Amino acid sequence: MSTISIEKFIEDIPKTELHLHIEGTFEPELMFKIAKRNHKQIKYATVDELKSAYSFNNLQEFLDIYYAGANVLIEEEDFYELTWAYLTKVHSQNVVHVEIFFDPQTHTDRGISFDTVIKGIYRALEDGKEKLGITYKLIMSFLRHLDEASAFNTLEQALPYKEWISGVGLDSSEVGNPPSKFERVFAKARDEGFITVAHAGEEGPAEYIWEAINLLKVTRIDHGNRCLDDPELVKQLADTQIPLTLCPLSNLELNVIHDLRDYPLIEMLDKNLLVTLNSDDPAYFGGYMNENYLEVAKALQLSKRQITDLVKNSFKASWLSDQEKENKMTQIETYFENNL
Repeated sequence: MSTISIEKFIEDIPKTELHLHIEGTFEPELMFKIAKRNHKQIKYATVDELKSAYSFNNLQEFLDIYYAGANVLIEEEDFYELTWAYLTKVHSQNVVHVEIFFDPQTHTDRGISFDTVIKGIYRALEDGKEKLGITYKLIMSFLRHLDEASAFNTLEQALPYKEWISGVGLDSSEVGNPPSKFERVFAKARDEGFITVAHAGEEGPAEYIWEAINLLKVTRIDHGNRCLDDPELVKQLADTQIPLTLCPLSNLELNVIHDLRDYPLIEMLDKNLLVTLNSDDPAYFGGYMNENYLEVAKALQLSKRQITDLVKNSFKASWLSDQEKENKMTQIETYFENNL
């Protein structure tokens, strides 16, 4: 049995990521490279100037620069490179399974075909599975600031790729765009066999979480911080074990919280909520999986046992088969016992 630091423990434990926007992994260096190749202008002169713009007061300020960065993605190869860069990064952090979002409307609304987007992403995911051993599920997100008709159109474009896409989600500007706006789209998606998830309760109220559960029939809540405002909702989440995909560094950067020492993770665990840690948009928020685990562990003085339980929660909350989950749980518990 070895005794290793918390840092080393986090680095080496096998992890899964359940809340990751592939467009949010667009590192400045790659953005400049692809922009140059596609003869697209970025309004920032250098990588450092672009990085310095990554300081946000709220979700909308982040989304403005997020969508601007996505504008340089044109060809299938661009989407492949974006996805491959993410996979190689998380492979170095011992992430072994990912369930990632992509936002087709971000691209189709500027004239890029749905086919171009998904073929590049899918090819990289398949290469990641074969060459890096990273298994995956792909989730197509609807942009909630757009209308229902646009979401229905996107769903239609996705149908030829049902074998590639496991689920649908809901992201973008939350306030003023409740889940109920997309109740009919999600019903159609479920009829087509897609699993459903939704961002709710990040900046929006607890009521949005209720809507995601009752109207969209989601299997997971992405973020969900505001559930703590409603004791009845907390009880419902604990009873049903609907997972929450928390994103600590994202919450910090977007001023959802102001200090990681105030992060409600321990309170959520004490209330028997199935919470998981994820990176959200790591290129913009200063950290991938290991950084999120490490910063929270330091701020809240988490033990190796608590970290192990959080990692196990993520596998429980994943869409892996029961047998695959069981195998991962055993592997993770063995890792814990060998590294107390």
